[in-house]
Amino acid sequence: MERGMQTGRMTGKNTNVGFASRRPLSVVSCPLPRTTDHGPRTTCKAASEIRHGQPASGFTLLELMMVLTLILILASFAIPTYQVAIVRAREAVLRDDLYTMRLLIDQFTLDKQRPPQSLEELVEAGYMRGGVPVDPFTRSNQTWQVDIEDVPVGASQAVPGIVDVHSGSDETSLDGTPYSSW
Repeated sequence: MERGMQTGRMTGKNTNVGFASRRPLSVVSCPLPRTTDHGPRTTCKAASEIRHGQPASGFTLLELMMVLTLILILASFAIPTYQVAIVRAREAVLRDDLYTMRLLIDQFTLDKQRPPQSLEELVEAGYMRGGVPVDPFTRSNQTWQVDIEDVPVGASQAVPGIVDVHSGSDETSLDGTPYSSW
């Protein structure tokens, strides 16, 4: 082989013909560099790889602000729905408590041949084992409103006692009726 031909192999001289050259990444291909008080500062990825040896990572302030804005928009739609769901759950608890207490008043009246004089009497007689339930809207078990009427117990006898119970709340339900009328 002649010396004039270059094949990429090491010949008499040190040449690297045929191999890809390894040039360091250039900062020239970056957009205009920003300058600070401490000197020029480049903002492109290649420059940050050269400077630190690792690719740049993280989020910009603009990206974080956009994500937070989207989260706040979604939360503004979810909060009213969540509040309505809470009210519906309380209404369901109130319906269930009223149904149960009315059923227990009727059972007490049939068993004892007289109506109960108070809700505490239902607890003492063992009809309400957990005590008088808490009104979900007033958050108290002392605010229940009871209807007291004369209940016939015999052919010519009537005894006053509880015949119905209502919530003590003065709020209105989602359908527009007051809870005290349920």
